[in-house]
Amino acid sequence: MIAVVDYRAGNLTSVMKALDHVGANAIVSDDPGLVAKADKIILPGVGHFSGTTTLERAGLRAAIQDAVKRGAPFLGICVGMQWMFESSEEAPAVPGLGWFPGECGRFRRDFKSPHVGWNSLICDGRSRLLRGIASGSFVYFTHSYRAPLVSATVARCEYGGEFSAAVERDHLFGVQFHPEKSGAVGMKILESFCGL
Repeated sequence: MIAVVDYRAGNLTSVMKALDHVGANAIVSDDPGLVAKADKIILPGVGHFSGTTTLERAGLRAAIQDAVKRGAPFLGICVGMQWMFESSEEAPAVPGLGWFPGECGRFRRDFKSPHVGWNSLICDGRSRLLRGIASGSFVYFTHSYRAPLVSATVARCEYGGEFSAAVERDHLFGVQFHPEKSGAVGMKILESFCGL
């Protein structure tokens, strides 16, 4: 069973429709006990990085960490991916999980922000999540902050400089774009996650 974490900041309806489309056994939950026992976890995210403080208050941060420690695959989407880093310039006092190093930063001021719409991926071919996704494939973004390039970056995007479009290490996966809004490419990515 896949737990889609409800912390009042995710695009839950679209994510659940997409998961239903690919035949996933998924449930939306804000119950730390259920999340801790899930086979896989998806953390969608829309809005401000400070919204992740709800995860701490609700006991969901610890539940997610417990599940990941026992090997449950985790997929962070948009702000959910940014939370996997140490911090964000958007809310400097709010700690991320620190699974990946670095701080998420704002786009350059001479570029329109938020970055909204379709943009292409530059894939390096190492990713299990992006297996079968050709470099140059288009996916849908909507974000004002971006994650830095790190050793775990498996796909980059160019907008006001390169940033991490997808990160991956072991059973940790993050995508800055919205697979649930990215058509056939997004559905293929969600299918890959479900099959891990």
